[in-house]
Amino acid sequence: MAIQPVKAPPARLLYFSSARSGPARRVEAFVDQVMQERQNHQAFRRYTIDVESQPDLAERFHVNVVPTILVIDDRKVVRRIEGRVSVPELRRQLSPWLR
Repeated sequence: MAIQPVKAPPARLLYFSSARSGPARRVEAFVDQVMQERQNHQAFRRYTIDVESQPDLAERFHVNVVPTILVIDDRKVVRRIEGRVSVPELRRQLSPWLR
């Protein structure tokens, strides 16, 4: 019987947003664009969190500005991206997980 390697679950991407924030909606579209490039949809388990309807999560992760993107890998926050960012900056920040 061959031993099968255990595949690690994908990192989680938490996207903290607000429906009332224009910059947050714009950056969310940029995240969509980066994920669509080279079919990176499976790079993360992605969660969108509205800070107004889930303030407890925003507080738990010390989110004071929207948008805020957190990458959680192996139960640790390994990347934090706050505020307005461009597509090239998102690509650069998320590159360790992208194809």
